Amino acid sequence: MNPSRPFTVLIVDDVPVVREALRWLIEDEADLRVIGEAGDGLEAVNRAAELLPEVVILDVELPGLDGYEVARRLKEMPQPPAIVFLTVHSDAPARQRAFTAGADGFAEKGRGWLTLIDQVRLALAGHSAE
Repeated sequence: MNPSRPFTVLIVDDVPVVREALRWLIEDEADLRVIGEAGDGLEAVNRAAELLPEVVILDVELPGLDGYEVARRLKEMPQPPAIVFLTVHSDAPARQRAFTAGADGFAEKGRGWLTLIDQVRLALAGHSAE
């Protein structure tokens, strides 16, 4: 991908150190730019409505609204972002639930950051990784 400007990213995870690591990882990519973070589900929905990111990296386990409900709400936005789930839950039911909720990509925590970046780029290109 070689956009004329970086794609905008919202990071959603309830663990601050994970958000910090993701920000560090993404800021190293010329075609991606972090425009915001959220630490719970409701904050994620509100920040997405305010910032209009092109992609949201979303954890499943969040205080308040879980990641699945956040994804459903984001997909109802007039210009819905691509959604890539980043989670420790990698079993088939978790994947299916994520894609049913509106995921465009899915990456497992601990499987390597490059997998996440690949999933983000595929989601932005409109290719579901289901």
